[in-house]
Amino acid sequence: MKIETKCFATLADKEACDYRNSTSYDLAEGQTVGHLADMAGVARNDIKTIFVNGRHADLDTALSHGDRVGFFPAVGGM
Repeated sequence: MKIETKCFATLADKEACDYRNSTSYDLAEGQTVGHLADMAGVARNDIKTIFVNGRHADLDTALSHGDRVGFFPAVGGM
């Protein structure tokens, strides 16, 4: 199944997972957001917030064909 992925801020990588354009990954049925993070080379402990199709999710969320996933790190400010 095809999953579209975007990584933001410090998680972004032009080759594996960028924020400008979605990166497509092929996963087997029943795989989770955690599996996707591993495929994209994003360290699970670096991910603070996950959205699947615009809804909050976690690493154990099962994915379906056509899902759009966004990974966000912890963000601090002044």
